[in-house]
Amino acid sequence: MSWPVALAFPVAPSSGPWKRPAGRTWEVNLMVARAETLPQQIARMDLDRLRAYRENLDFYSGVQWEGATRRQRRLTFNYAKAIVDKTAAYVMQGLQVHLLPPPSYPQGEELAKEAIRTLREVHEANRLELLDLDNEIDCSVLGDACYKVTWDPVEKTIRVTAPDVQGLYVWWVGDDVSRIWRVALRYTLTADELEEAYPYLVPQVGGRPKARLSALRGPSHTLVEVWTPRSFQLWVDNDVVEERSNPYGFIPFVIYPNLREPKQFWGTSDIVAIKEVAQELNRAMSQLSTILELSGNPIAVLENVTEAQDIVVQPGAVWELPERARAYLLDLLQGGGVSLHVDYVNLLFRILHDLSETPRTAFGDNARALSGVALQMELDPLIKKVQRKRLIRAVAIKERTRLILRLLEKFHHRPYSQLHPEVTWDPVLPPDRSRLVEDEVRMVAAGIHSRRTAAMTLGSADPTGEFQRWLEEERAARRETQIAPSLSS
Repeated sequence: MSWPVALAFPVAPSSGPWKRPAGRTWEVNLMVARAETLPQQIARMDLDRLRAYRENLDFYSGVQWEGATRRQRRLTFNYAKAIVDKTAAYVMQGLQVHLLPPPSYPQGEELAKEAIRTLREVHEANRLELLDLDNEIDCSVLGDACYKVTWDPVEKTIRVTAPDVQGLYVWWVGDDVSRIWRVALRYTLTADELEEAYPYLVPQVGGRPKARLSALRGPSHTLVEVWTPRSFQLWVDNDVVEERSNPYGFIPFVIYPNLREPKQFWGTSDIVAIKEVAQELNRAMSQLSTILELSGNPIAVLENVTEAQDIVVQPGAVWELPERARAYLLDLLQGGGVSLHVDYVNLLFRILHDLSETPRTAFGDNARALSGVALQMELDPLIKKVQRKRLIRAVAIKERTRLILRLLEKFHHRPYSQLHPEVTWDPVLPPDRSRLVEDEVRMVAAGIHSRRTAAMTLGSADPTGEFQRWLEEERAARRETQIAPSLSS
């Protein structure tokens, strides 16, 4: 379907060899083509972003040489994967989600304890510890990640997934990238998977599935989910098979970048900073390996010889040489040339650690036996990098928790959305726990920290529950103290 649109453009006087009459209006009739479906439109969107995703993913997987494969040796030392995996482990260490009650809400503590138990069940059912680590690695490699929070009407529970951002498309309002008004998710299913995921698309006759519709008979199908705060559409290939109002009232996606760029919605991959130096390291190590191999299998050089036959380099070999001829073995290590290659490789390692903000000490190489402040200064680049990432992840995990609470409120009919989620992490460096406990005791005694804040700082998953159990133990101990004198008398 198409609509004719008439656009009128007033033309101002122009300069140059070609001029239009001043004040004249040109009527331009344009036919706005709307024959393309939404799946066809998004197939042409964000091509540069998707190409960068594929390149970064290939580089992380070990495809780090460019150009056609040649006969020469190509070694690949996948430091990119090692750095990404290690940084992800540092970032996600000791993640805890807490729910704080509003100060003015009656029975807020009881509501918070109830919500924490329910939230813990959601975390265990969806294995969010594994999902968060996998999503962190994916985010570091691609540059972006997302969570999807939905309600499973069959199991009567909440589903938290991490869709592939390579099939994610986002529309925002004007130049405000924080105001998302539409999200589309594209993925591929086989015919059997489609029938399992959306059984209502296959008509039923007498309790048995009828023959699949002609539009759904292909071996695989491209599905596109289109979400706005008010509506939901499901496309199968190029046909709309479902269109209804949004059952949640919000877009059930939490999209966040790896490292944010100013004025940009999509983030930056960790691969970008280390890609070039990692490629050069592979080339330098391959070259050094070739030199050492040739040195172990020396090349025989014959001077003043026009023809050679049956020349074998081996112990006890005898060569017959003509007059004035000379034979010797080529020594590629002569003059200390290898040391230059080794120095260059060490320089590349230093650049790699600097650009990745991952000092050698983070790999367990603590030759100077640093500790305390000295170790903290040595790992300061990594600490700063982890802090930047945790700042972004904390916002995303808080938003994910809010969506979970809103769904629990909608389907469990409990006012969970009034609770405030907080996120805590373990320190990057191993802390002196006894010193940390002493500091928190002083902070609580001075009225600077509450008991709840101190417990959260020390890594307690349930500060309120721990305090209640401590009170019960104290009451039981007092009762035993009061009963003991009466028994002795």
